[in-house]
Amino acid sequence: MDVTPLAWTLTIVFVVGLLLFDFIFHVRKAHTPSLGEAARWSAVYVGIAILFGVGVLVLGGSEAGGEYFAGYITEKALSVDNLFVFLIIMTSFKVPRADQQKVLLFGIVFSLIARTGFIFLGAALINSFAWIFYLFGLILLVTAGNLIKSEGEDSHEADNIMIRVARRLFHTSDRYDGDKLFTVEDGKRVMTPMLLVMAAIGGTDILFALDSIPAIFGLTQNVFIVFTATAFSLLGLRQLYFLIDGLLDRLIYLSYGLAAILAFIGVKLILHALHENNVPFINDGEHVKVPEISTPLSLSVIIGVLVITVVASLVSPKGRAQNAVSGARRHATQYLDTNFESDPGLRQKIYDKLLDEEQTILGLPEKYRTRIREEEKLTRLLKQAHDEHDAYLDQPGTSGDARLGERLVT
Repeated sequence: MDVTPLAWTLTIVFVVGLLLFDFIFHVRKAHTPSLGEAARWSAVYVGIAILFGVGVLVLGGSEAGGEYFAGYITEKALSVDNLFVFLIIMTSFKVPRADQQKVLLFGIVFSLIARTGFIFLGAALINSFAWIFYLFGLILLVTAGNLIKSEGEDSHEADNIMIRVARRLFHTSDRYDGDKLFTVEDGKRVMTPMLLVMAAIGGTDILFALDSIPAIFGLTQNVFIVFTATAFSLLGLRQLYFLIDGLLDRLIYLSYGLAAILAFIGVKLILHALHENNVPFINDGEHVKVPEISTPLSLSVIIGVLVITVVASLVSPKGRAQNAVSGARRHATQYLDTNFESDPGLRQKIYDKLLDEEQTILGLPEKYRTRIREEEKLTRLLKQAHDEHDAYLDQPGTSGDARLGERLVT
């Protein structure tokens, strides 16, 4: 598919326009998006991506259209996995809920810039060195193995090298000042933790790009399709974060599904490398006659694996248990941190979620309850949240539904 400079220019302007629209109308004024707002705008961005794909299908043909949708779905799935780390980073740094949107938008913009750089670098390497397909294939196979090995409650941690470097380089104040990067303390201009969070998110984005770019190049070598599929998978990620916040911990088999997809694409890349082989020590530098995986088959495998993964996660008792335990731990921490959410109504919603998760934990079979990591620490945390809520309700003039019910701790 040949793409004119005008088409490139219009596409880039459109993507930048969407980012500016998101900032001006949604992010500039700090607030916590409602579920309805997140759902509506998530649907809008997915719709835009689908319409763009239909345009590629009509103008570029079935092969180009299939490559775009395979790339978009794969990158979107990898982006959802990235949301786990974003969630843990912002929980670790106790980013106020209303200010998380700006952090997410920064992460999306930085990720798009970083991945665009990797895209053009990858394209240049592919054009110059045919053996790069072997390297990309091995990267994906190793990544798939690491995803399977790290599967578990602690498989997503906010402790990579970029975060550790950021903590060493940026000495910040102890408190946030809205979404400002700098504030004044004792007459001196100091950095706020928001700068550290953005540095951590930005650094993590670079690590994510090292996996995602080889994956999409395994599905298409058309730079325009690679760029647009990547860009549209990132747009709307902020809204998706708030939409599926409560379901992230439930997708316990997502890493297995992504591992299967990355391994499949890794094999596809290596088969393509063998087919185009010119490496002297492999078959004397001659092409190797091996079957190549078609785009329709790739798209079918990617969709099939993701459907099975999501359905298995949602119906799994283990997923329900892990979701309840992780959610209770997170919501108790959030409720106790008044900087995270100062609005009494939204704090009540956090507490209501905590109560619902405790009810779920109480109803778990004994084999799942005995697997709760750091159970005593969790129990103390929940008791603190209940004590804090009871003290709030005892204040003169306070109204609201306590919804105490049966608790995990009393």
